Amino acid sequence: MSLASLSTAARIPPYLFNTDHRQRVLAQLRSKATGLEKYIYLNGLKERDPNLFYEVLLGNMLEIVPILYTPTVGDACSNYSHIWRRPEGLYVTIESKGHIREVLRTWPAQQASRIAVVTDGSRILGLGDLGANGLPISIGKLDLYVAGAGVKPTTTVPICLDLGTNTQRFLEDPLYLGVRRRRPDTAEMDEFMHEFMEAMTEVFPQLLVQFEDFSTDNAFRYLEVFRNQYRVFNDDIQGTGSVVLSGFFNAARLSAAAAGTPVTDQRILFFGAGSAGIGVAKQLLSFFTLQGLSVEEAKARIWTVDSKGLITADRKGLQEHKKFFARTDYDGPALTKLEDVIAHVKPTALLGLSTVRNAFTENVVRQMSSLNTRPIIFPLSNPVSLCEVDYEDAIKWTNGSVIFASGSPYKPLEYEGKHYEPGQGNNMYIFPGIGLGSILAKARHVTDSMVEQASIALSGSLTEEEKAAQLVYPRLVRIRDISCQIALAVIRAAQKDNVDENKLFRNLSDQALLEYIKAKQWQPTTLSSQLPRL
Repeated sequence: MSLASLSTAARIPPYLFNTDHRQRVLAQLRSKATGLEKYIYLNGLKERDPNLFYEVLLGNMLEIVPILYTPTVGDACSNYSHIWRRPEGLYVTIESKGHIREVLRTWPAQQASRIAVVTDGSRILGLGDLGANGLPISIGKLDLYVAGAGVKPTTTVPICLDLGTNTQRFLEDPLYLGVRRRRPDTAEMDEFMHEFMEAMTEVFPQLLVQFEDFSTDNAFRYLEVFRNQYRVFNDDIQGTGSVVLSGFFNAARLSAAAAGTPVTDQRILFFGAGSAGIGVAKQLLSFFTLQGLSVEEAKARIWTVDSKGLITADRKGLQEHKKFFARTDYDGPALTKLEDVIAHVKPTALLGLSTVRNAFTENVVRQMSSLNTRPIIFPLSNPVSLCEVDYEDAIKWTNGSVIFASGSPYKPLEYEGKHYEPGQGNNMYIFPGIGLGSILAKARHVTDSMVEQASIALSGSLTEEEKAAQLVYPRLVRIRDISCQIALAVIRAAQKDNVDENKLFRNLSDQALLEYIKAKQWQPTTLSSQLPRL
């Protein structure tokens, strides 16, 4: 042992040389009374010992992911100005316009950076405009890149664009971290975003940017503006759409088999038509087009509902992003109640992206059950406090026939002597693999085909045991292997679209490339394994 190692070892308590400390950390975590207290504890652990933090996370994914991500991250964001301990990410404020490059250059690992999650805090989960308090969303997503795909922590860049907030209570909060002004108008924000993306490309030349939790209009606009110029994708639009498409592939097979009908007979009703809702609906067009239907035929099988009811093309003042699925085949009185829309559409699947708690009432769920042998009900809003229907109720009101996937985690349950296991349409299944594949391929852009193939890879990743249990998603404990399969599919799609700059992978077989991807995944190495035993 070197003198330096001896000196270090002498300062480290003996418990760090065995696995007991991991159990001690878990015991301390579990002693916390609330999810927010657990979040704060894990935040401190990551600061003190990042390797140990990730080792504990990887060993206890099902317990810790809901703390770092939905649902607890919503509480962390809502209270971030009050629980803030230390700088954790990069704030780029509206006041930095004209000098954004200089701000970005303060980040220490510029050339080594590979993935950034960028939010402007304007639509955090279903909680609304949280302004600068939105940073934990970026931090949490990047923790999942590390845990779920093996991206190296030091290559991640959490960013919050502090552009002000229109939420008055934050502007009046003396502890609020952000700039105290209202949000900019479209022209000012457009100028800021163009400067920001140009600066990101210059300062971080190998970076993939994931947009997260922008307001609906801005989410669609900036994805459209930047997707063919930069390495960028929007998780709310593309990631959510991709993961729901994957689950829907498997749900539709189960539903069609129970009904004895073709899978193309699906009729999908979306309750919620924001960026996530319309983004998912557009992604689900692929479900039909991959079965041989045209885009127009696929659109005809999708209906959308917002707070005003069924969206029709003749509605005055219809927002631009809602026009794509607006119905032209209904000219009766406005259908404003969900039960009336269901009676008109007779859907096989009801998907919720509304952030309206308990919107799927007992009447709604029973109505879906009366129309379908096995109704597909995906209440995808998160956190749990905004979910359209709880799993236990969905099971009870359909007598166990429901095919269920939610946006937030629910526990398995027993009902009338049978075991039921819920699906979770968690973006964590998709975005780490999309990111890993895009990074390794050095993709110039993230194409629609790359996102679609990620979804197909996820849907095909169930084990035989998971298929026998009639699951629609694989179990989350296998997330790293799943991410490797998704990354492989993403790389191959990038090659077909000719956007890959890493041409070496083209000469590898799928098996060889898969082994390479697995070998590139970062693994935590705690101090206990770095130092020799005394």
